[in-house]
Amino acid sequence: MLRFLTRRTLGAAVILVIIAAVTFFLFFAVPADPARLACGKVCPPETLAQARHNLGLDQPLFVQFVTWLAGIFAGRDYEGLGHCPAPCLGFSFVNHAPVFDTIVDRMPVTISLTIGSSVIFLLFGVGAGIIAALNQGRPLDKIASVASLIGASVQIYFVGTLAMYFLVYQWNVIERPRYVPFTDNPLQWAYGLLLPWVVLAIIFTANYTRMARSTMVEQLSEDYVRTARAKGMSSRTVILRFALRGTLTPIATIFGVDVASLIGGAIITETTFSLQGIGRLSIQAVLNSDLPMLMATVLLAAAAIVVFNVIVDALYAVIDPRVRLS
Repeated sequence: MLRFLTRRTLGAAVILVIIAAVTFFLFFAVPADPARLACGKVCPPETLAQARHNLGLDQPLFVQFVTWLAGIFAGRDYEGLGHCPAPCLGFSFVNHAPVFDTIVDRMPVTISLTIGSSVIFLLFGVGAGIIAALNQGRPLDKIASVASLIGASVQIYFVGTLAMYFLVYQWNVIERPRYVPFTDNPLQWAYGLLLPWVVLAIIFTANYTRMARSTMVEQLSEDYVRTARAKGMSSRTVILRFALRGTLTPIATIFGVDVASLIGGAIITETTFSLQGIGRLSIQAVLNSDLPMLMATVLLAAAAIVVFNVIVDALYAVIDPRVRLS
């Protein structure tokens, strides 16, 4: 296991460096001048030249990348802007503050949204899929299949808008979603994000229900499950000890990708409910042509996907005893 984790961690580090290089050259090799974006619309030539020098844009592109990459781990000094402590992702073109500080400030909202919705759609999605598989062809199976099909067909902005209109503004069933730090008031934290959790979970629950059902049906027909039943084991033991483990392997794969994507920014959800998280931050970075902020959000999303893929690969051996890591 240790050799596997070491090898996968080193591979993940190489992938992140490649992604960082592609991201950097993609954003800094475009026709738009980052110095002009940082300087603003009205920028005299001498001010533009000074801005280009302060950002290090008067250096060769490869030197800029090495300096930027080293600054992530060791910090960096920007002339006219000050010192950017490690991990340094540059200064925002909009508020001229360190990008990493802004991301840290927005991250609790996105993590809270991810945790709550993940718990809901994982429990309800997998649970409904298993119940449907155990009642294959019966009314419960048909109801679960129809509900998952409907859930997979709707979009977050559609369900979110309807939920806001009726539950918040018309019927006053729940307050407008807002973020309250968990450390300040756990109950208000959960209550303020309840509606976004439920709306986001509706879409994901449908996918997990379908995945869990099809995988459980397949596992129940495997030889080792039939052998366990032939030996007289109870249905509960067969399902929980054997069939469920095989079912959770593909579930863990898509769960890792989904959680990583949500941490990278639930753009539509945060925009629909006006939550100031990473997804909303990335949209603002695009609209404001804030290249350092946009690069940071892209790298965050990539890093989350890579890290969670390593975690999921390591969990395979725990979930399914047939998997051996070497």
